[in-house]
Amino acid sequence: MEANERDIYDVTIIGGGPAGMYAAFYSGMRAMRTKLIEAKEELGGFMRTYPEKMIWDVGAVGPVRCEKMIEILEEQARTFDPTIVLGQEMAHVNRQEDGIFELTSKTGERHYTRTILLCAGRGMTQVQKLDIEGANRYELTNLHYTITSLARFKDKRVLISGGGDSAVDWANEIAKLAKQVIVVHRRNEFSAHEQPVEQMKATATIMTPYRIFRLHGAGDQLESITLEHAETGELVRIEADEVVVNHGFDRDFGALLNWGLAKEDYGLTVDQRMRTNISGIFGAGDFITYGSKVRLIAGAFNDAVLAVNSAKLYLDPAASDMAGVSSHNERFNEKNKKITQEQMK
Repeated sequence: MEANERDIYDVTIIGGGPAGMYAAFYSGMRAMRTKLIEAKEELGGFMRTYPEKMIWDVGAVGPVRCEKMIEILEEQARTFDPTIVLGQEMAHVNRQEDGIFELTSKTGERHYTRTILLCAGRGMTQVQKLDIEGANRYELTNLHYTITSLARFKDKRVLISGGGDSAVDWANEIAKLAKQVIVVHRRNEFSAHEQPVEQMKATATIMTPYRIFRLHGAGDQLESITLEHAETGELVRIEADEVVVNHGFDRDFGALLNWGLAKEDYGLTVDQRMRTNISGIFGAGDFITYGSKVRLIAGAFNDAVLAVNSAKLYLDPAASDMAGVSSHNERFNEKNKKITQEQMK
């Protein structure tokens, strides 16, 4: 393809979670021509797995349900009208002779860009289901791997299996309206943050170290669960109206890890300016790791700012180190006038 036939962007963001969406906004502040590509058919990334959860730890926002947070982030991401492509998973990258990257999707679409920002989050996640005979029989009734409505747990006896942040957060949310919450974990210690764990212990019945051993039900309705003590093998059978399983997710990053990028056990290796080992490719969010990495939504925003600034300097070494703050950034002049006029009506 001739150079003048390519539609070339300054930055192409791969991944539409919080890091990718904020990067799309911030690159607009830096007057960069931006494209965002998401493998799924909607933006939000891993946040889509817990739409009902309340988010408290994003500065100046909250408490807010996750589905609302996604809505706010998407609206912000579209501020400067980036090109957004959904339903395309990237397979190959090739740096052409003139330094332009050619990205090719699994279905053959091609994208051209001067820089790449990888915001793949936790990848194409797949929930870890119970490896117990007959478990799939109850998945359409009262065995849950994700929660889309808290109302169904009102006045019910709910068993939650898991020890991470998701399990503990759901226990605390469900405890507000359930008759009883029983939390089962195969270890004595929980890996979730300390304060939510203390809150859970004050409101839920804790059974550790136990794991789900067998399920009992009538037809497609789960009625009781046999638990096995992880150390003694003792079996205990308890009744439950609803069962929630949070055993984590299998992560699949597709072909991204085959691009020659340096990586560690948890994510791509970047430096403190979000630069990968390949010149012109940067990273942000849960997909990356570095010494002081913070795995929070708020941390993803900071990563995105650093990565976009590095991409801008890569394209124009004479550019300022960062965008002007929004209160003085000329990119907002017309938008501020419009908002002011609407408020005065």
